[in-house]
Amino acid sequence: MIELDGLTKRFGNKVAVDHLSCQVRPGMVTGFLGPNGAGKSTTMRMMLDLDNPTSGTVRIDGRHYRELQEPLKHIGALLDAKSMHGGRSAYNNLLCLAQSNRIPASRVSHVLDTVGLSAVAKKKSKGFSLGMGQRLGIAAALLGDPEILMFDEPVNGLDPEGIHWIRNLMKTLAAEGRTIFVSSHLMSEMALTADHLIVIGQGKLLADTSMADFIHENSRSFVRMRSPEQERLRDLLHAEGVVAVESGNGTLEIDGEAPERLGELAGHHGIVLHELSSQRASLEEAFMQMTAGSVEYHAHSDRDGAPPPPVGPHWGDGWNQQQTAGRAAGDGAKEV
Repeated sequence: MIELDGLTKRFGNKVAVDHLSCQVRPGMVTGFLGPNGAGKSTTMRMMLDLDNPTSGTVRIDGRHYRELQEPLKHIGALLDAKSMHGGRSAYNNLLCLAQSNRIPASRVSHVLDTVGLSAVAKKKSKGFSLGMGQRLGIAAALLGDPEILMFDEPVNGLDPEGIHWIRNLMKTLAAEGRTIFVSSHLMSEMALTADHLIVIGQGKLLADTSMADFIHENSRSFVRMRSPEQERLRDLLHAEGVVAVESGNGTLEIDGEAPERLGELAGHHGIVLHELSSQRASLEEAFMQMTAGSVEYHAHSDRDGAPPPPVGPHWGDGWNQQQTAGRAAGDGAKEV
């Protein structure tokens, strides 16, 4: 279990994390969400004693990280896949970590096989693609067979097969009773993976709840109905005291009613239905609703009336170089 109690971090006048208190419990995948600049990375760094809190505490199974004699046996983390020594092979990168934590060398081969890197175990990691680097970082987190695992953007650079693999891996580890804490901006993936959510905005706790409750409390659910006898259906619903709103495309939207009751009502009166469906917001929609007031960086398109980016002789050249470099990096970051 990871316990945060009043965790606060200031950088000058900037409060990155603001009296954050929560628990990350075993036996489930806990998603860590927040807009850019919300304080997620700083929080995760403080969990691992990479940043010192201004105030408050973090405890890993009741102890501070610095008190763990062989930390990889207690908590494994992937925060930055690029932190590996590029001049060492995948095997030797992991072997150094194993030796520093008195982990048997046999675990190195085991985790390399687990993440699918056995075939490139002797290759230097500097030649790895982004996806391969992610797999190596995940292998490092698994090396000590810890009860607690933390992942920051674990699917970054992975292909569809890799995404499916890491999703199932996290679920399997949680089912074994381990504590799994994962941060990601990919809402669709988080919706398929996480059981519980911790959401922060501007360093403050916004939600600490189950996935289902988070979506229910921060979004609208309704029933959609469509019939070739739309006018008859609308009159029937009105007579029964049911408020139906036309939403275009010949459909009606009804709040606060069970689809079973509406279907039975239409059937009893012989009204043919072409659609009767419960509509529920996605995690992304619920997240946007929850964090609308906590977004630090707002982008605007030209259509919003915002001026286009200023392009000058020097600024523009630098921008073009960054874009070209970014595209080149992206082209070379495909997983093999």
